[in-house]
Amino acid sequence: MMMVSSKIFSLLQFFALLNLFTVTFASTEEATALLKWKATFKNQDNSLLASWTQSSNACRDWYGVICFNGRVKTLNITNCGVIGTLYAFPFSSLPFLENLNLSNNNISGTIPPEIGNLTNLVYLDLNNNQISGTIPPQTGSLSKLQILRIFGNHLKGSIPEEIGYLRSLTDLSLSTNFLNGSIPASLGNLNNLSFLSLYDNQLSGSIPEEIGYLRSLTDLYLSTNFLNGSIPASLGKLNNLSFLSLYDNKLSGSIPDEIGYLTSLTDLYLNNNFLNGSIPASLWNLKNLSFLSLSENQLSGSIPQEIGYLRSLTYLRLNNNFLNGSIPREIGYLRSLTNLHLNNNFLNGSIPPEIGNLWSLSIIDLSINSLKGSIPASLGNLRNVQSMFLDENNLTEEIPLSVCNLTSLKILYLRRNNLKGKVPQCLGNISGLQVLTMSRNNLSGVIPSSISNLRSLQILDLGRNSLEGAIPQCFGNINTLQVFDVQNNKLSGTLSTNFSIGSSLISLNLHGNELEGEIPRSLANCKKLQVLDLGNNHLNDTFPMWLGTLLELRVLRLTLNKLYGPIRSSGAEIMFPDLRTIDLSNNAFSKDLPTSLFQHLEGMRTIDKTMKVPSYEGYGDYQDSIVVVSKGLKLEVVRILSLYTVIDLSNNKFEGHIPSVLGDLIALRVLNMSHNGLKGHIPPSLGSLSVVESLDLSFNQLSGEIPQQLASLTSLGFLNLSHNYLQGCIPQGPQFRTFENNSYEGNDGLRGYPVSKGCGNDPVPDTNYTVSALDDQESNSEFLNDFWKAALMGYGSGLCIGLSIMYFMISTGNPIWLARIIDEMEHKINTRRRKKQQGQRNHRRRNNHF
Repeated sequence: MMMVSSKIFSLLQFFALLNLFTVTFASTEEATALLKWKATFKNQDNSLLASWTQSSNACRDWYGVICFNGRVKTLNITNCGVIGTLYAFPFSSLPFLENLNLSNNNISGTIPPEIGNLTNLVYLDLNNNQISGTIPPQTGSLSKLQILRIFGNHLKGSIPEEIGYLRSLTDLSLSTNFLNGSIPASLGNLNNLSFLSLYDNQLSGSIPEEIGYLRSLTDLYLSTNFLNGSIPASLGKLNNLSFLSLYDNKLSGSIPDEIGYLTSLTDLYLNNNFLNGSIPASLWNLKNLSFLSLSENQLSGSIPQEIGYLRSLTYLRLNNNFLNGSIPREIGYLRSLTNLHLNNNFLNGSIPPEIGNLWSLSIIDLSINSLKGSIPASLGNLRNVQSMFLDENNLTEEIPLSVCNLTSLKILYLRRNNLKGKVPQCLGNISGLQVLTMSRNNLSGVIPSSISNLRSLQILDLGRNSLEGAIPQCFGNINTLQVFDVQNNKLSGTLSTNFSIGSSLISLNLHGNELEGEIPRSLANCKKLQVLDLGNNHLNDTFPMWLGTLLELRVLRLTLNKLYGPIRSSGAEIMFPDLRTIDLSNNAFSKDLPTSLFQHLEGMRTIDKTMKVPSYEGYGDYQDSIVVVSKGLKLEVVRILSLYTVIDLSNNKFEGHIPSVLGDLIALRVLNMSHNGLKGHIPPSLGSLSVVESLDLSFNQLSGEIPQQLASLTSLGFLNLSHNYLQGCIPQGPQFRTFENNSYEGNDGLRGYPVSKGCGNDPVPDTNYTVSALDDQESNSEFLNDFWKAALMGYGSGLCIGLSIMYFMISTGNPIWLARIIDEMEHKINTRRRKKQQGQRNHRRRNNHF
């Protein structure tokens, strides 16, 4: 008995030693394979993987490696900064691998088909790398896989149908790639799937009905693709769904009633599609819904009263549809609502006072509708509201003083209404206010000085009202203020505002008031100033050359004032380096044009196609705008800093010559020096202004010939050289052929088209020759018709016949005769072109808001 026990014990020792040997051998094989993969990394000195050495124990010492019974079970090297590929990864040498996490590295190349050898894999995460190519169909062999995440890469091609074989899958995330094709119907086989994310790809086709089979699904993300067709009613079977995101696709048709069956739904995004019809009443059954966005569709009808049943709603967005009717009073039942967006619809009627019951609101947006009546005083109950957008409606009456109770308010938009009365003095009590815009109303009275107490104010826009009185001096002490716009009011007095050092002012627009006196020297303290418009006032001063020290100034507009005297250079090396628009028109500036000023305008010497408008901090969407005279029309131009480069010195008393250095300002689009006393020749250097669209030198005393170089200005749409002493031949070119007599009238010495019929070698025939050759207009017209018939016959019958017909017609007379006919055809084409361009100019005159 003793001997038997001893033999059994010896046998157990043998098997233990054999097992230990086998385990050690297997671990050595896997470790060697992983080291070979590591050897392909471009960053061998990776500190996190420094423990991966031949001499160390892979299961015990290696970073990111976990073993079971000596075999690698988990490899997790997320966020390790690995730079490499998967081509040398040991797919065949890790048969027991269950968890593979290589996310958030710099792995590139494709996914090898050998990935299908990891048959025990449960968790695969390759997200946020640089992986390209397609998803190999061999992925469908990973039958135990529960988590598959490859989002945030550069994958392309279609989603393989084989993924539908992964019946154990609970999480499938392939978003933010370049996948295309349709969503495979085989995904409907994934009965255990709870999370499906395919957003931000290039998927097309319709949403398959089979998605409705995924009864375990809680989150479905299909947004930002090219999916079309209707929303399948089968989605209404997803009873566990809490998050549904289909926004930014091309889905059409109506919202199916079945969506109302998703009683677990908390977030519903259907915005930015082509959905139409009315909002289904079943939607109001979603008692747990906290976020609803249906904006940017083509939905119509009214907002149903049942909206008040959504007691859990915190965010409502219905803007940019065709919703009409009034806002239902039942909306006041949504006591938990935090965000309300109904803007960009056709809502009418008044704002229901019951909205004042939504105490949880932080954002209310009713802008761009047709709401009328007064602003209800009950809005003053919304003590938590931070942003209120009531702009672009038909609201009337006075601004209720209860608005001043909104102590959490940061943004208040009331612009483009018909509000009247005064700007409430108590607005100065809302200490956190950052954006206040009330432009384009009928407000009157003075600007309350209490606004200067708003030490967080960034944008103040009170333009286009009927405000009067002086601008409070203390406004210059609001160091946070970036935009101060009071244009087109009735403000008077001197501009005595003292702008302090450290000012954040970017845009100052006082245009169209009755301000007097000098331009305040303290503006030199506004080092960030980009837009300064003091035009159309009664300012009486010399040219503020000291503004040239503002290195970011791009727009300077002083038009229609009483400014006078010569523009003298300060002698500084850098003056107005970034100026793009300078408008000094309709003043009394005199003497010679300052060559030194134009030499410093570096911002006009290069065509910057990437230039952007100022980005104002905070939440404002304020847009600068000015009025420029371009192509003989007054145009209100928005986005001025990226579109227009303008020099307008018209209607002054300038003398002397036009500086040739103007030709270096190649970014100029508008140059207007009309109605001055300029003399001498037009400098040929103006032919270098390759993008100039409008050139007006009329009503001066210019002499000599029009430089031939101007004929190369292919962008020129408006030219006015009238009422000078110009002589000689008018240059001929594609654009010059479109200008009519009024561009040259009042210059008795000019010859050539269009003022006369010939000038030297001008290809346009002279008057006498034309009269003798075309004395029978009706006969000539008939010949032109016959000529075109012949050409068309040639086109229809073949090239040889067509050439024969044309040869016969040419042989019946002098070839010069044909040249005259072609000339006449060219003249008719040019006439049509001029008429078309005139029509386009008339269209722009009607739509002159850029």
